[in-house]
Amino acid sequence: MLYAILCYASEDVVSSWSKAQDDDVMAKLLDVQDKYAKAGRLGPVARLLPTTAATTLRKVKGEAVVIDGPFAETKEQFLGFYTLECADLDEAVEFARELSEVNPSGGSYEIRPVSVFNPTKVAV
Repeated sequence: MLYAILCYASEDVVSSWSKAQDDDVMAKLLDVQDKYAKAGRLGPVARLLPTTAATTLRKVKGEAVVIDGPFAETKEQFLGFYTLECADLDEAVEFARELSEVNPSGGSYEIRPVSVFNPTKVAV
């Protein structure tokens, strides 16, 4: 089954890292990803730019309104995601646990099964 691992953390904490700290964290995350990629189980991975770069389209009374930034004010922001082919939820949780062990920002990892909308367009 395909799972999405959605990564949430404080954008303020992550953006306060020095380049060296950020490079170190990213290298450790790549080490975790590598074994899954080599096994052909890792799908698309994305690190999102800060919420200050975001644009939101919101439908208000039937009309689409475009606004700067994210819609919600939260303590944690959606910072990125992984897609991973797993035999079951336990495997997906283990992958998220490995990510959390090398990521000093804390935060949370939301794990969701993915229902493929157009299977001819998805490659994992």
